[in-house]
Amino acid sequence: MIAIVIPIAMTLFAVAALLNLYRLAVGPDIVDRILALDTLMINSIALIVLADLRMGLGVLFELALLIALMGFVGTVAMSKYLLRGDVIE
Repeated sequence: MIAIVIPIAMTLFAVAALLNLYRLAVGPDIVDRILALDTLMINSIALIVLADLRMGLGVLFELALLIALMGFVGTVAMSKYLLRGDVIE
């Protein structure tokens, strides 16, 4: 059962990542682009976790955690830059 579900989920997350790339390139506003980049990070984390489940290794979860941390810090930094004009006060 899981051998069927994981490839389907990976395909759907890959399609979502492609749609996020489109929003990132064409987004009418910088806020839309920041949100598209954050959502692209979430989709890439999901793809990494699903690939790890499919391969059965259990070592890519740390990579997914690092990408999640860097994506969060990047989103906060970009939002703070848009709000105040600088990141470090």
